[in-house]
Parts: sequence; C-alpha cells; structure tokens
Amino acid sequence: MGFRCGLVGLPNAGKSTVFNALLGSGARARAEPYPFCTLAANTAWVDVPDAHLDRLAALFPKKERVPTQIQLIDIAGLVEGASQGEGMGNQFLADIRNVDAILHVVRCFDDADVAHIAGKLDAARDVDIVDVELLLKDLETCTRMLDRLEREMRGGGDRGVRRRVEAWRPIVDALAEGHPLRQLHLPDAIDDLLRETAPLTAKPVLYVANVGLGGGGGEEAMVREIAAQRGARSIAICAQIEMEVCELAEDRQERLAYLSEFGLDGAGLDQLVRTGYEMLGLRTFYTFEGPEVRAWTVPEGTAAPQAGACIHGDFESRFVVAEVMSLGELEAVGAGGEKILRDRGKIHRAGRDYLVQDGDVIRFVCA
Repeated sequence: MGFRCGLVGLPNAGKSTVFNALLGSGARARAEPYPFCTLAANTAWVDVPDAHLDRLAALFPKKERVPTQIQLIDIAGLVEGASQGEGMGNQFLADIRNVDAILHVVRCFDDADVAHIAGKLDAARDVDIVDVELLLKDLETCTRMLDRLEREMRGGGDRGVRRRVEAWRPIVDALAEGHPLRQLHLPDAIDDLLRETAPLTAKPVLYVANVGLGGGGGEEAMVREIAAQRGARSIAICAQIEMEVCELAEDRQERLAYLSEFGLDGAGLDQLVRTGYEMLGLRTFYTFEGPEVRAWTVPEGTAAPQAGACIHGDFESRFVVAEVMSLGELEAVGAGGEKILRDRGKIHRAGRDYLVQDGDVIRFVCA
C-alpha cells in the first residue's frame, strides 16, 4: 500500500469532486452544488500511476502487473463550530484519525451555481476555519487524555505516570495556544498515547487548491503562501474538469490527452502521488517473483529485511541476502535479463544493513 489520506474542507469546497477526479473511474461520491450532500464518509482505493512499474511489467508480459495503492477518505464538510457538533463533519472526523496525511481542499473557483457557505471566496478565511476546528478537536481529545492521566497520578500511580503527565501537559498547552502538533517535537515516551489519541494536527497536511479552468488567481496564490508559512505543501487541481474527463475516457493516456487539450499539465493524481511520497518520505521498490510484477512502498531508511517483511512476515526473520538489480540494466539486456546480469556480476548482493533505495528491483533470498 502507498499511503492513506483524508480529505477535509468547507462544504462546497469540492472535496467530493476532488475525490472523484483522483479516483478516475469506478464508484463515485455524490458531488452536488449544495452543502452537506456527503452523508457518510466515502472511501476508495486508487492505483498509483507508476512508470517504473510499467517498464518492468513490459519485460514480463505474462505476469500480472500489481501497483501500490492510495486510500482516499472523503468526509462531510466541516463548518465553524464542527468541533462542538455544528454541521455534519464532526461525526466523521474519527474516520480520518488513522490516515497518514490530510488533504485540505480549499475552494479557489468562482461559480454562481455552487453556493459558498460563507457567501464569497476567501481562501485564507476558509483555511483558518477548518484548521481551527481540527485544532479544537485535538484540544478536546488531548485534554480528556490529560484528565485521565492526572486521575491515575492522584490515585497513587508510579513515577512513570507522573512523567507521562509532565510530557503530555505541554501538548495540551500548545493546542490551547493555537499550535498544531506537527510543529512540536513529540517525545518517544508518549508514542503509545499519541497512537491512542491519533491527533489530527500531528499529521502532515497537503493543501489542495481546487481551481477553475482558468486557474485560481489570487486565491490559489494565497493557498501556496499559507502552505509555505505553515511548513506544509500545496498543489492545484482543476477537479471539475478532471472529473468530467474521467467520465469521458477510461484509459489513462486518453485522459492525459484530454487534459492537455484543456491546457492542464498532467493529472491531479500524479501530483498527489509525487508530493505525498516526498512529504511522507516514502520509497518504492519492485519485485517480479512468481506470477506478479509488483510495486511495494516503504518509508525512507527501511532496511532490506524489513522491506522483505512487506511481502511476507517470515522474510524478516529468515532473511539471508537481497539481490538488487537496476531496472535500466534489466531493460538493456532484454529477455533473460536476470541470468545475464548474474553472469556479468551486475547483481548487487546486499546484507541486512542495506537501505532500500527508490526504484530498486529486488529478489529476496531467505533461509
């Protein structure tokens, strides 16, 4: 799997349209020109476009091509006061507690037929409304955890409880002061508490400027500026056009050709994958064992035995060596590529401390 991401934003920001544009084909979320058409969280898996996998699969035409995937979760629009139960989005925030990243969709298009919940475009205001609601939700969740820890301490808990209280209290203080947790250094000693509470503001954010066909103008520029100020990243997607193109063309190359005719350079999904992988520090390696040519995603700095465990849990404990090949060299020798590379001494035999690199083609040798 690649990574999991949750879409948040104001009603009518275009979250469901972005969801459908990224999904490309298959099941669709309702996208209507009025607020709160999303009544339940929409979830889907989408294949990651991967030119390296395409090249490797071309060398093994009889094998099944298996890409890595991204999970998309589209929740109802958040409004001011959502953390206190206003609107409908609050009830779905639990659905994105376990995502790897948050996609914050910001409306940067003007359309009289699509009502704006605040009456007019203002990207900075819209971003702040959603970010504050996520922060307030975390404050509520983390305050409850602090109350629980303090009760344990008053009940005669050991020194460990006191240390955990002392480590947790600055988190609540930071949230109360308006600081998202992604800006803090979070001590390892409370990793279990962070996993339990899964604070939303600890997750990396990708701001998605949902623009019209002519671009997003000053609103899109504002989203880029906000992202830079907050140490986040941003991309721009013309979601309405991309969704319509996906309805016209099933084939990826045909969709890209249509987008080019509209003056759009590539698909939103490509931007999301590229930026998301960079933001989360992810790397992709490839295998061609058995009936599949397959892509696998691991965090940067993953050692070969742990990478092997993605394929099968036993691979880590039974790891002997990783045979690492270059895709370019496999392509250069053509049919029978692995044997030829082996005969030429072009296969690198890597040990337990080898860190998997992006684009590696690997055969794992296990006991």
